[in-house]
Amino acid sequence: MSYDNQYTTLHVELLTPKQNSKDLDGDLEKFATKYTKIMDAGYIASITDNPMGLLSFQATEIIPELELPVKPEQLLVHLNTFHTKEGLDEILNTAIEMGIKYLLPISGDGSERLPKLDPASIGFDGEAVTSVELLDYITRQYADTFVCGVAYNPYEPQDHEMEKMQRKVEAGARFIITQPVIGDDERVKTLLSTIDLPVIIDAWMSKKLHLLSECVGYEIPEDTPYDPIQNLRELQTNFPDSGLYLALLGMKTQLPILGEVLKSA
Repeated sequence: MSYDNQYTTLHVELLTPKQNSKDLDGDLEKFATKYTKIMDAGYIASITDNPMGLLSFQATEIIPELELPVKPEQLLVHLNTFHTKEGLDEILNTAIEMGIKYLLPISGDGSERLPKLDPASIGFDGEAVTSVELLDYITRQYADTFVCGVAYNPYEPQDHEMEKMQRKVEAGARFIITQPVIGDDERVKTLLSTIDLPVIIDAWMSKKLHLLSECVGYEIPEDTPYDPIQNLRELQTNFPDSGLYLALLGMKTQLPILGEVLKSA
């Protein structure tokens, strides 16, 4: 994964099948097809970890099961704090065996079906493990093994968010991925000028902008007009030295035209 050119840091978000899938064989086939398309296009498959607290299969389970190729420079695996210590280490050790290099430790979304990582189990005092402690544990316990990124949320109070970002940097962060950005954002520009790490900008690729309401902290009406392709062009123009993270990308309609869209921006 090179940070010298945004085309080589074009991340495509990819969800693994849910464990309660009613058509697991079909979902596995869809995952394999999407994964292969991302690899063949030369982009980075950014694979989530139990998104929205929904129990899903791990990348470290699905990729070997489907006998899919592991291209370390084209694979980013998310890892959240909703695991037991035993489960966490199993994922990390399997990732090493698979040749996975890039991780995104995040706090994640919980549910009653997901265990919360015990702070004492990874050597911390305190009531809860955040992405900072998770990152610190991976950096210490698996030194010189993984390259870890972190998340940045421009919609949180910025004094708190930037203080937390400094702690993430001290814990070993090597790159940053933002929450979805629409058009332009001075807070992201402040991040770029303050933290000397590569930043990948999240481009929301669904036309359903209202789904971001919880993320941004205010209600977005369902009928709000939004053109994700135009936003992608604007992000490339506004943040020319950053990579792009494509959430909810249309694999049939949007993936095939990405090259032309970005060249014309």
